Amino acid sequence: MRSGRLPGLSGIHSTRWQNPAAVSLKLKVECYAGYKADERPLRFTPQTGKARTYEVQEVLDQWYGVGYTCFKVRADDGHTYILRHEDEADVWSLDSYRQNPPTPN
Repeated sequence: MRSGRLPGLSGIHSTRWQNPAAVSLKLKVECYAGYKADERPLRFTPQTGKARTYEVQEVLDQWYGVGYTCFKVRADDGHTYILRHEDEADVWSLDSYRQNPPTPN
């Protein structure tokens, strides 16, 4: 697996899953709202200086905790992210990031 820097997230490097306590970064998230609000994320933007918006290509997993929901997603850059939604506060954060190896052409 390659080491790398998250585009738009200066100072965060990853070759494996990052510790959630070390990464927790606020996000602006646009969601699909079907039978309930914030059913699944469609795109997210880190709340940093010049961060880009990432399109969610696939929701790989979803789980619930007391007062929060997590989504494991693959974004348009090919990397995997765990997004956390705090239900009561309606706050989104990046819990983890994993840089996936490039796909062969």
